[in-house]
Amino acid sequence: MILMNEIPDRFWGLFRSVNRSVYIEALLQINEEYEYSNYFLSREVCIQILSEYFSQRRYVIWQDEMEDEMDTLEPPATRVLNWLLKAGWLRKVDDYASMTVNIVIPDYAAVMIEAFLKLASDGEDETQIYIQNIYAVLFSLKNDPRASISLLNTAFVNTKRLNKTLQDMLHNMDRFFSSLLEQKEYGNLLKDHLEGYVEEIVKKKYHILKTSDNFYLYKTDIKRWITAMREDTEWLEQMSAKSGQSMTVADIVSRLDQIERGFDDIEHRIANMDKEHSRYIRATVTRLNYLLNQEDNMKGLVIQLLNNLSQTEDPEEKIKEVGNRMNLSQLTIISEKSLYKRRKPKANFTENLEPDEEPVELTKEEILNLNRLKNRYSRKEIESYISVNMINGRMEVKEDTINSDEDFEKIILAYDYSTRRKSLYVVEDTEAEMIDNGRYRYPKLVFVRRK
Repeated sequence: MILMNEIPDRFWGLFRSVNRSVYIEALLQINEEYEYSNYFLSREVCIQILSEYFSQRRYVIWQDEMEDEMDTLEPPATRVLNWLLKAGWLRKVDDYASMTVNIVIPDYAAVMIEAFLKLASDGEDETQIYIQNIYAVLFSLKNDPRASISLLNTAFVNTKRLNKTLQDMLHNMDRFFSSLLEQKEYGNLLKDHLEGYVEEIVKKKYHILKTSDNFYLYKTDIKRWITAMREDTEWLEQMSAKSGQSMTVADIVSRLDQIERGFDDIEHRIANMDKEHSRYIRATVTRLNYLLNQEDNMKGLVIQLLNNLSQTEDPEEKIKEVGNRMNLSQLTIISEKSLYKRRKPKANFTENLEPDEEPVELTKEEILNLNRLKNRYSRKEIESYISVNMINGRMEVKEDTINSDEDFEKIILAYDYSTRRKSLYVVEDTEAEMIDNGRYRYPKLVFVRRK
């Protein structure tokens, strides 16, 4: 059933009404009690809830277009409830057996009230909920033999929602730039930054993506499961059979690819949020420095002067007045750092070209430094490489030991590792003869276990 077709025309009158804030607050109070009700809310209970709520707050209820003079004479709680029933936000259900009138919230109104709840409260961050749902669904899909293909669709929907939530977060960060330029005082800008950006964006949204329980905690496992499911032909056929051939093996693989692409998009959006966050912080610091030093800083004074000139009706007359008042004897005005410097003519491009330098062969220490900078292999990987190639407790480097750049790098790092005091392996002869296998030249080393 399409809920849009069920909405009456008078339903939209709430958004045009002068009392819309009062009506929305009333709906939220009734909905809060409605969530904990086992069955219906009676009309008397709704009036009692609204009476208690209005008695604690100041409010003004103006006469609405759907009300007549008799309606305005009703108590506030009864008056508001009657209007919500007329507009279709609430619906009456008569119980003739118990002779009571019950109040229910229609499905279409429940969707709108949920939106009001999100706008009125912070709530739990959705990014964490979606990523945990995807993680749990794919884990069940891979390990539970009773799982059906519908779980895959659920994971895909949650991936799309997570992407949408992150996109909304990214776009909402832009509004802080406009407020940044509107602040004219240092204290107001600092307050806006700490109470606005830090509280709303950094602590409640951006911080969640950077703490231990974040997107990256689940991403590796999810991508590994997707790869395993995509390569498991038997599992794909079983899932296709469970779906009643509504999804072929190709369809399942395509859906797995879509989820994986969704996670790539999530990483890109988080990277863009990092850029926006850094850009905002730099802009805020620059603006704070300007507002703090604008009276003492030459650049700040120039900006004030230009702003003043742009706001005058007769700029030419204002420029003459400024020129008559400027003190040109100050060193801050007459200096070598002028506002404009004439550029030197470009020299001929070929005249200043230096001869190409011949490539110099790197020393062993330089190669080791490059590998340290790249950090390509860990200590455990080097130890494992030596132990795997050992025969009878010795690893002898021969002509066929090194056949690729990876082997060459590992041998160099293994030798560097053996020279350290806490290494598990040492080299027997540090002045061994050299081996040249046509592609690489290296010493004939022998690695043994340190005693």
